[in-house]
Amino acid sequence: MDKRLKQQIEFVLEVDKLKNVIRRNYLVDDSRRENVAEHSWHSILTALILYEYAENKPQLNLLRIVKMIAIHDLVEIEAGDTFMFDSEANMERFNRENQAAKKLFTKLPYDQGKEYYDLWLEFEKEETHDSIFAASVDKIMPVLLNTYSSGISWREADVTSDMVFETLKGIKKGPRKIEELLKELVKLAEEKQILS
Repeated sequence: MDKRLKQQIEFVLEVDKLKNVIRRNYLVDDSRRENVAEHSWHSILTALILYEYAENKPQLNLLRIVKMIAIHDLVEIEAGDTFMFDSEANMERFNRENQAAKKLFTKLPYDQGKEYYDLWLEFEKEETHDSIFAASVDKIMPVLLNTYSSGISWREADVTSDMVFETLKGIKKGPRKIEELLKELVKLAEEKQILS
């Protein structure tokens, strides 16, 4: 096996650890919490499905969006998952995850590691059309799961509708349809008494 392939295989085996990182969200059937690898897969599939609602398709690159979603949570292998409503943990989240990203992506051949680190950073900044779309999809996923389950993770943390809208205000930069979906999901969660 040549050096490049060996590095790539070692990276693939390293990121298998993502399956062991548990998120706060429960599966829709409330049977257990989801792991981060499941969240990444589900977010990629959702991005493919919701892509039709992007108003600025000529400026979007769907493959880059999929790559961003696929790699952006890999840093949680080392940094752990940060609950979006944990304001204290979120203050240091970027620094923790940035250090983890640098460490993780240097395991790849230089060109791939640089590409993945740059994509990770682009996702985090949410300044490009691709990263805004990717982040909108990523942010809507826990709302979707909590609304269509019994909302255990929200109820455990006393999350309110105002907290959801404030924490996810970045969704307004993305497709209008995803922003509308957020409003509909919060309304449904209120009706189910998951949110107040």
